[in-house]
Amino acid sequence: MLLGRVKSEDDNKLKSFQGGFLKNLKSLYRFTRPNTLNGLVIAVTSICCLPLQNLGDLTPTFFMELFKTVVPAALMAIYMTAINQLVDVKIDKINKPDLPLASGDFPIKTGVAITLTCAMMSLAMGIMIGSPPLAWGLILWFILVTAYSIDLPFLRWKRNAFLAAISIMIGYGVGIQFSFFIHIQKYVLGRPVVITRSLIFTTGVITCMSLAKALLKDLHDVDGDKEYGIRTFSVMLGKERVFRVGVYMLLITYGAAAIFGAYSSSLLSKLITIISHCAIASFLWFRAQMVDLSENASILSFYMFIWKLYEVEYLLIHFAR
Repeated sequence: MLLGRVKSEDDNKLKSFQGGFLKNLKSLYRFTRPNTLNGLVIAVTSICCLPLQNLGDLTPTFFMELFKTVVPAALMAIYMTAINQLVDVKIDKINKPDLPLASGDFPIKTGVAITLTCAMMSLAMGIMIGSPPLAWGLILWFILVTAYSIDLPFLRWKRNAFLAAISIMIGYGVGIQFSFFIHIQKYVLGRPVVITRSLIFTTGVITCMSLAKALLKDLHDVDGDKEYGIRTFSVMLGKERVFRVGVYMLLITYGAAAIFGAYSSSLLSKLITIISHCAIASFLWFRAQMVDLSENASILSFYMFIWKLYEVEYLLIHFAR
């Protein structure tokens, strides 16, 4: 009887430990904002493959260097989402109450520790690799993210819609593209720096998409942003107007991408670039008609759809040659 009772108590403790561990693991997963993390890992990986010229470049050394490049980028992506959650706990209790810090599933101290660790490890790895463009790209990313989120004098750029949009455009549109491309081209493949047609295409398209995302990302956060004085475009101009501008901007971007593709010297690249972007534009227009701006769930679903388009674009950039 005694042995049975002791075993039962041990089993209960084990189940309790396993349950608590799994809960913390799920909270950590949600804390990293996986949609953002996945999108940025895909973006960085794709940009790193852009300087490749032939299959001979796909050496074990390249894959090792690619891994060493993606890891600090992923850590910086986690820092980006984490610092925003730490600073916006009160706002998120209104806008995103399911996030681990806002819901209380994750201790603030643990969030601070993870945030600082990711930032320091990312910067340290970027500097230790010995590639100036990679190091400066990560430093620029860190500065923009910190200036966007942190509540200090002259910072907290997210309070100003224009500064927020500019920081997102520079970070996503220019900083990531050039720093990682040049790092791979010069410091991994050992070639002179050449600004290619595909890099110009990628920078232009992603910059425009980033601006559209900067407009659309706050549509479902209007209530909390109003209460805490965050003057986003959605707060100042209204949901409907911002939604229309964001969608039209994406449609124009896809039209310009198709026109760019029409001037490709390769027939295959020309066909894929034109047909794919026309198809995506049509699908985007159809999907936009289904959005109910009075329902935050509908708006958030559409924003997640935009993230998927962002990821798809990073697959298509390799045909813009």
